Parts: sequence; C-alpha cells; structure tokens
Amino acid sequence: MHPRIILASRSPRRAEILDRLGIEFDVRAQDVDESLLPGELPEVAAERLARVKARQAARAGFLSLGCDTLVAFEGHVLGKPASAEQARQMLTRLAGGEHVVYTGVALAAHDRTESTVEQTRVWFRELDSNEVAEYVQTGEPLDKAGAYGIQGFGAAIVQGVEGDFFNVMGLPVLRMLELFRRFGWRYAFQGWARTEGIQR
Repeated sequence: MHPRIILASRSPRRAEILDRLGIEFDVRAQDVDESLLPGELPEVAAERLARVKARQAARAGFLSLGCDTLVAFEGHVLGKPASAEQARQMLTRLAGGEHVVYTGVALAAHDRTESTVEQTRVWFRELDSNEVAEYVQTGEPLDKAGAYGIQGFGAAIVQGVEGDFFNVMGLPVLRMLELFRRFGWRYAFQGWARTEGIQR
C-alpha cells in the first residue's frame, strides 16, 4: 500500500530526489505565474506558489506535491535567469557573499492543502569574471533560481551551507515527509506505512 503521488514540477532535481528515496510518482508539471505580489516576502511567495501548483495539479485519488524555490540576496529575489548575461550578473552579485534559499512545499488532495517552507543559508567563494563566464558556458545556470545548481558544476563555487542541502536542490526532504505524515502516510524506507488517523 502506498500513496499515489503527482509531482507538480518538471524539475529533474526534484524527480531525482524522489527517485533516490524510492518514491513512485507521476509528473504533472504546472504553468503558473511566478510573479511576486507587491511587498511579498520571498518565504511567503515560495509557500504561496507551492500551494498554487499543488492545488492546480490535484486530481481524485492522488496526493499532489507542489514546490517553489526562490533565492534572496540583500532584499532582492533572484529567480531563473532569462539569458546567459543575466546569469552572469546574478553570479557576480552572489560571489563572495551569503544568500538565502527558500523552498515552499505543498501537498494537496481533494479540498485540503497542507504546506510549509524551508530556508537554507548559502555562501559562495570569491569568483573572478573568467570563472563566472566558464560556469555560465556550461549551461547549468540557465534554468535554476539564483543561476546555479549545487548538485552539479555549481558545487565548485559553494563555500558553505547552513541548513538543509536538499532544500538548495529544490526539495527539502524532511519538510516534505512531514506533510505526508499530516495526510496519514509515514515514509518507511523503500515503502510507506499508514499512520493512525490523519494529523493536522
């Protein structure tokens, strides 16, 4: 017995994490306007967008998993770069400093949605213009919030992490499993166990 799960994301990193955990799922990516509302804090926006994606992908008999990751630096939110030049600018700003990664996670079924948000602090080492250009040329920064992937070539520019590493990849595992417990499912390593009742 196991929950039927929809991943409301086309992110290969999130799919990879679920695969590593042995969790079966179907992909049903959602096209959502990811613009922030006026004055909206990044952690609030990440959770709101995750809820929108989860609810939009929900269908009968399934638990729908929605996620949204945002990078915040000096009060500004850095989304996915629209071009190689924008990626270069983002990486130049982040080099040698600290930023915060927020990931909202939501689980939806029927008329119920549960959600949470995780934050992780990340430090980049100093980067010169040649290193930034070389990294951008790999193509890796172009589809990622903050213009880097910590699980790939980006590992070579990250100096330190405080918090959940998987959050920086886009799916904080413990937060996600907490949501499943609220719906009565406990992850049991290579399987699932039903919990008593449904927690809220």
